Amino acid sequence: MSKALSLKYRPSKFSDLIGQDSVSQTLSLALDLNKVSHAYLFSGLRGSGKTSSARIFARALQCEKFPTSVPCGECESCKSSLNNTHMDIIEMDAASSRSIDDIKDLIEQIQYKPAYSRFKIFIIDEVHMLTKEAFNALLKTLEEPPEYVKFILATTDPLKLPPTILSRTQHFRFKKIPQNSIAVHLKRILGLEGVKFEDDAIDLLSRNCGGSLRDALTLLEQSIIFSKENITLESVSSMLGALNPSMIEDFFNSILSKNDPKIESILKEFESYEVENIIDEMIIFLKYRMLSKDSKYSLIVIDRFFRILGDAKNMLSQNAESSFVLLLTTLKFKEALNINEINKIIAKIEKEVISDNQSINTTNVVDIDAQNDISPTNEIKIEIKPKFEQLIDKIYNRDYELGEIFKKNIEFVDFRDSTLTWNSKAQGEDRDKLRQFFNVIMELVCEVFGENTKIVAPKQEKQNEKNKHLEPEIIKDIENVFTIIDKQVLNSDFIKE
Repeated sequence: MSKALSLKYRPSKFSDLIGQDSVSQTLSLALDLNKVSHAYLFSGLRGSGKTSSARIFARALQCEKFPTSVPCGECESCKSSLNNTHMDIIEMDAASSRSIDDIKDLIEQIQYKPAYSRFKIFIIDEVHMLTKEAFNALLKTLEEPPEYVKFILATTDPLKLPPTILSRTQHFRFKKIPQNSIAVHLKRILGLEGVKFEDDAIDLLSRNCGGSLRDALTLLEQSIIFSKENITLESVSSMLGALNPSMIEDFFNSILSKNDPKIESILKEFESYEVENIIDEMIIFLKYRMLSKDSKYSLIVIDRFFRILGDAKNMLSQNAESSFVLLLTTLKFKEALNINEINKIIAKIEKEVISDNQSINTTNVVDIDAQNDISPTNEIKIEIKPKFEQLIDKIYNRDYELGEIFKKNIEFVDFRDSTLTWNSKAQGEDRDKLRQFFNVIMELVCEVFGENTKIVAPKQEKQNEKNKHLEPEIIKDIENVFTIIDKQVLNSDFIKE
């Protein structure tokens, strides 16, 4: 019968420990330099490597090649230690042997020297389970044991230990193992086992083990059986009863695109899952979107969404009805994106300020970047094009729907002499939307390209080319008309082709 993965891949040396570099380094140096204390306390989350570290440390102390931090694994002492048959390495489970009588038996064993090894080592697991009387009986021995005795205590709850015990031991705190480290370890094991897998499936497993490597290996073994040695995201989601991350992505995409029928469909699917898990998956999804700097998810939007999810968790903690919390959270998400009214107010204020303080001159002020740029025209276009992409990102950040419409319909042509030229193919509702929020777009254009940037369409440029063949007096009259039109457009509607 094959071993469980947690036993088969149990660390046999300090370098095998996952996510506990500082502990491994300190214990290894203590062994190599032969500066070993008489008592150690290992504390941390279950499955973080406490008991494995205690066994490695004990085996290194008993190895014939001591002092060394890497047990040879070949001497009789190492072999018996690996088989858990070493007479001078005594393991005790304080969860089941917690009384004062059990500690008295342990103290009695201490009086006898090692049978055939260098030290007599006592590993007491879950030491916080000892009774008060048992702790008191252990104190004196723990403080001044014989030279040949070493204690290694392990616990998941060091706060339950008396201060007198803590002060008599070297305390090593084992950290929660990072998700990425667990995922890498699981993938290495699957490679050794020859099992096919999807990266997203292993990431989901890693998130659901709570930082415990032992729990992760147990889930991995279960998923290998459940998925018939082909671990997929769908199979792991089904096995765990967890939410498929792709559903969360579809949900937020539907929120951003204001696709109400799709939102209602996803909410019905959510009814099969715990709302607490859904909220947690949403938080994880938004965290990764924030780190990836996805242009669809501006910091303003993410901040609003996080606040909404925080309120949702608070409501759930107060035993609010879960389906109501989820529905309310969804409505808040939709409302958080409804910033059109704010844009209208901003545009109105800007219009009043501009009309009161200055009339927009589209020819006197030159963009700073263009003024300093003396490279050929084709090189200017290369440098200016990213600015146009920056403009699109800013529009997205202000209003996602407006950004979609702008990106779909507006094409960059050129920028020179403070004049931004673009092609527009907007029709119908898209054109109306662009006209309605032209002042917002104009604000962002001036922010990116320069304070008094002028916007023109190719048709206007073609008309100017035709005007070159007219008489000077007529050209002057036409230019005056164009100047009036420009001022009116900049103060009212979106530029027309």
